[in-house]
Order: sequence, then C-alpha cells, then structure tokens
Amino acid sequence: MDVTIVDYKSGNISSVINSFKEVAKDKVNIEVTSDLNKIKSSDKVVLPGQGSFKSCIDGLNSINGLIDTLSEFTLYTKKPLLGICVGLQMFADVGYEEVETKGLGWISGKVSKIDNQNGKYKLPHIGWNQINIVKESKIFKDIENNSHMYFVHSYEFIPNDNSVTAATTDYSSNIVCAIEKENIFGTQFHPEKSDKTGLKIIDNFINL
Repeated sequence: MDVTIVDYKSGNISSVINSFKEVAKDKVNIEVTSDLNKIKSSDKVVLPGQGSFKSCIDGLNSINGLIDTLSEFTLYTKKPLLGICVGLQMFADVGYEEVETKGLGWISGKVSKIDNQNGKYKLPHIGWNQINIVKESKIFKDIENNSHMYFVHSYEFIPNDNSVTAATTDYSSNIVCAIEKENIFGTQFHPEKSDKTGLKIIDNFINL
C-alpha cells in the first residue's frame, strides 16, 4: 500500500513524515512528494499544513494541477485523505486569516479566528488539551474519550453541517478538532506530536 504525504513547502513537516514512517514500519510505502501522478496512484493521501491558511493555499496553488489532483482524489475516486492542522482547515469554502482566501470547498464551512473573549484565552492555543469524541469515527478506533492531544492554532474550522464533526475541544468555546465525512478525515490537533495516542490515530488512518 502507498501512502503519500503531500509536500508543497508548507513549513517543516519532518515530524509528520517521521511519525508515519514509525507507524508504517515496512508494511506500507510512505512517499513524500508533490508529483501529481504519484498522488493519483496512491491509496491514501496526507495533507499537512503549517503556517497561515493563505500561505498554505498559496503553496498548493504554486504547484500546477495540484489542487485539481487532490480534489479528484478526494471527491471522485473517494480514496481516504487526512488533513492535519491547516490541512484540515483548507477543506473549508473560505478562510479569514490575513485576508479572505478561497479554500478547497470540500466541506462547506469557514475558518475564523478563535474568539479569545477579550484576551481571556491566549492565542495561539498551544499545548495539550482534551478532546471530546462526539461521533464514532474510524480514526478514533480504540482511542479513549477525553484523551489529550497537542494543539497549535489561532483559527478554527466552523462547518455548516455539524454532522461532519467527529470531535471537539474546549478552548473559549467548543472548537471542532476532528472531522470525518465519508473518505475525508481531518484533525486540528497534531497527531504526530500527540505521543502514543496520536500514533494510534495515524495507525488507524493507515489501516482504514
């Protein structure tokens, strides 16, 4: 089986690569590339994202045909895709970080700044926080509710349809921190930085 981690120069993704390789061992081929043909032929795709919504969308747009290839993989061939952090946020129709930026439009919704209640909550939201699993999700197989995951973000994904929400975390409000819609999965937290529990989520995705 081939799992492709999309490399579109969105910051340092070495911890994502290392954790996937650690979980995959020799059973699964992990490829890190932006080659369109390799993405098309892979069994699963991981879309990491570090930095701002705009910088990540710009990064995808800088590689000719990449967004179309990812959309085809996700929406038409319906193979599993996992978005991490801004990788999840880009599923939305629009993001409001820096400037209003059009998202991938795979899951209807928007990405807005977390309401820090006039400074009561520090932004970015950094560190370990509990997650509340709100629906049975394939990537949460054998994960206990209220497990702690590692977060680094100032913006949140607000879906139009709450049925796609797989988990939330409490920080100023109930923030969506995991998505599952058919073959599309996403985590706002960083599974690659979330110790053994995070590795289990990666394992669950690889074994879908």
